[in-house]
Amino acid sequence: MVMVEIYSRNGCCLCKEAKDVINRVSKDMAFSFKEVDISINAELSRRFERDIPAVFINGKKSFKFRVDEAELRKRLRREIIRSALLKRCSKKIKTA
Repeated sequence: MVMVEIYSRNGCCLCKEAKDVINRVSKDMAFSFKEVDISINAELSRRFERDIPAVFINGKKSFKFRVDEAELRKRLRREIIRSALLKRCSKKIKTA
């Protein structure tokens, strides 16, 4: 399953916009979603303070500040296909 993580802070209007886009896309595409509030961790606050929202897809930084819905869908499709291919290849290797 593809994992989408957003590093954000409560009260951030750009973070709310990004989450709204992610929620819209989640109605049409299957992926896991995790929201991380950077204000509860000093290290995360230092790391992302000037870069929120930061959105990662399968651990790769994909968006900063704004999330373009069309681009998010494109990147998710690519990761879904990649995950399916890797899963299929690993099954073939195990049975060989």
